[in-house]
Amino acid sequence: MRFTFWEDFLALVFPSTCAVCKRSLYAFEDQICRFCEMKLPIADYHLMPFENDLSQKIKGLAKVGRVMAFLRFAKKGSSQKLLHQLKYKNRPNLGIMLGKRYGRLLLENGFGSEWDYIIPVPLHPHKLRRRGYNQSFCFAQGIGEVLGVEVVQGISRKVDTSTQTKKSRLQRWINVDNVFEVKQQELFSGKRLLLVDDVLTTGATLASCATCLEESQPTSVDLAVIAAGN
Repeated sequence: MRFTFWEDFLALVFPSTCAVCKRSLYAFEDQICRFCEMKLPIADYHLMPFENDLSQKIKGLAKVGRVMAFLRFAKKGSSQKLLHQLKYKNRPNLGIMLGKRYGRLLLENGFGSEWDYIIPVPLHPHKLRRRGYNQSFCFAQGIGEVLGVEVVQGISRKVDTSTQTKKSRLQRWINVDNVFEVKQQELFSGKRLLLVDDVLTTGATLASCATCLEESQPTSVDLAVIAAGN
């Protein structure tokens, strides 16, 4: 598709930059440069999705199947920079791009027909209005486009909780306990669900969402995030 004159002008004055290293991108690069793309800390949780260090965090909190992450999280690493750009620098397309890349990885490893619906962890309406988009929904969009699976915003957040960043594991669980509700329980009955979020730390938010989905009696609930780590 050919850019308009105005788009060409904006690209010249405000060039697209890599979400990791901030270098100006070439036309063939999407959100991150090729150099940073090659260095992404891609995780292998999809190879052992039922028993890994992420699933251990969820055990005892919620009944789930696979627990996976696209990238390994490290402070000051490329995964943290990507999440910061996605959440706070108005880059929804970054989330879609990451979802597409993860979708292709899943497709290459036999996950082409594993789920009926993809469900993003919701933001509270107040936070959604401030940010303008839900980063988890963007990630879900990318995965769904590649796998051909419908994305359903089937969970709502009843309470605008405080940030989880500096809370302990117990405080995080209390902070998100009973704050979600399923909007269309009959839709998910007997279905295979993939619940997605941007990051998994203690697993409290995802476990709370998964527990909420259990009321719909789905066949299975799997979890996937952009990044996760210790």
